[in-house]
Amino acid sequence: MTRRTFRRLVGVVLLLIAGGLYLTRPERVDSASIPDHAPDLANGERMFWAGGCASCHAAPGASGEAKLVLAGGLELDTPFGLFRVPNISPSPEHGIGSWSNADFLNAMTKGTSPEGLHYYPAFPYGSYRNMTFTDLIDMKAYLDTLPVSDNQVADHALDFPFSWRSALGLWKLLFLDTTPVPAPPGAGDVAERGAYLVAGPGHCAECHTPRNALGGLDTARWLAGGPNPDGKGTIPDITPSPHGIGSWSATDIAYYLESGFTPDFDSVGGSMTAVQESWAKLPAADREAVAAYLKTIPPSAPAAD
Repeated sequence: MTRRTFRRLVGVVLLLIAGGLYLTRPERVDSASIPDHAPDLANGERMFWAGGCASCHAAPGASGEAKLVLAGGLELDTPFGLFRVPNISPSPEHGIGSWSNADFLNAMTKGTSPEGLHYYPAFPYGSYRNMTFTDLIDMKAYLDTLPVSDNQVADHALDFPFSWRSALGLWKLLFLDTTPVPAPPGAGDVAERGAYLVAGPGHCAECHTPRNALGGLDTARWLAGGPNPDGKGTIPDITPSPHGIGSWSATDIAYYLESGFTPDFDSVGGSMTAVQESWAKLPAADREAVAAYLKTIPPSAPAAD
């Protein structure tokens, strides 16, 4: 190969990389699509608890009212590296106090930061993108009422190539437009509300659905359980299958979300404890809706060996 041919090949490769980065650049919400909506703080609080915001963003070990201080700092040790959960309190400098509604919608539905950078999908925008803009605006308004924390969280600690943030555009192109499993036709309004809560604010699939080698959700095994995203143990199957929660009634599911007790008189544990504590703060109708939906989805098949 001559030197000139080598230079041309290098030039073609660089052009292809540049073209790929351009085509997968961070997207933003069309400002014309943002509704002129007067925030409903009561609904914002409801979305806050449904979204489990305190489960990840409160300081590790926080309890009671301290869980409303969203100082961040939780560390998630995953196969891709160490993710550190950020401060999302109303601090203008270290949290999201300076964010506009547009900034918040870009983050929650496009995975794009106010600076125009890709967010890693450890932040479950792949699920939050299923929420309505009005619910998200209400959530942001409620977050703005919470205590300020000036805790400064260190950046993630990821190895190459996962540390190459620009490559996340390709991940989004491949996996962001994941379609959740809807409630079947005729399931009714309650189950449809449950489908929204599970696929959107509840982001249940982020832990309960298996992932492929690149971290994309395997929707063919929707809510069928799998390895814990932070590498410790497994997340259970919550489909109505014999190896899932097929023996649980809708009442059992709703009661578990309220009380933390299973039909077998066991109690919630691990990372699900904080999730259950959040769901206990929601209206009974929301827990019943989730239960109704979970009883309608296809039972999972046993995982292949």
